[in-house]
Amino acid sequence: MNGIKLLSGLLLILAVNNVQAKKVSTQVVYRFDDHRYLELKGWNCEGELWYINTKLGIRSEVASQFYRIFTHKYVHPSERYIAIPWWGGVIGSFTVSKDYGQTWEIGSARMSPGPNEPNGDNAPPYDDAISFTVVNDQGFLLTKKSLYMSSKGFDDPRILPGGPGINFTAPDGTLDTIKPRSPGWSWGMVYMTKRGLADATNQYRAEWFNLPDKVPEVKSYQGWDHMRCNMDAGK
Repeated sequence: MNGIKLLSGLLLILAVNNVQAKKVSTQVVYRFDDHRYLELKGWNCEGELWYINTKLGIRSEVASQFYRIFTHKYVHPSERYIAIPWWGGVIGSFTVSKDYGQTWEIGSARMSPGPNEPNGDNAPPYDDAISFTVVNDQGFLLTKKSLYMSSKGFDDPRILPGGPGINFTAPDGTLDTIKPRSPGWSWGMVYMTKRGLADATNQYRAEWFNLPDKVPEVKSYQGWDHMRCNMDAGK
């Protein structure tokens, strides 16, 4: 009996040592250009996600665990405003930085609560996505049915502290005001379609004026057009 216990103990020690000897896989899963990239640390293409900018000396944690790569087309020349989508059943939010990747607002850039989809839903199914493009500090999610976009990269000066606010006439004919003390979403933090914007007070803010009807053309992009991950890395 003692011999069996000793053998079991040795096998357990060997198993633990074998796991410890295995270094956690770290791989580059996306390149924006020659000095900016995303690094995933974990197993089976899931784990911590880090953003690196070698030119600015930035190494910041985007996700502490459970990140899985976005599998649709992804084009991202924008540098100040960075939006990173997640794999999932529904595209409901993005992890966003508005300061060149120094800090991240996890899951805070969301689809508007209004009816963006033809069936009245506010967010599209993941499999409906065609591409996600971030250019000129603005994000564009193209799906099979709709084009979602964030606002332009600024807040309307009228709703900043000390501003006069924005007076508007609501669809029911009543007069209302967007006040600086309760301005709502800041720029880049909500994605919506023109369909959804038509029913939202955001339509009266300058950062939502004159939105395009299609994804802007990106020329001479130096980065990848898809995220990449090796499932067998580290095994």
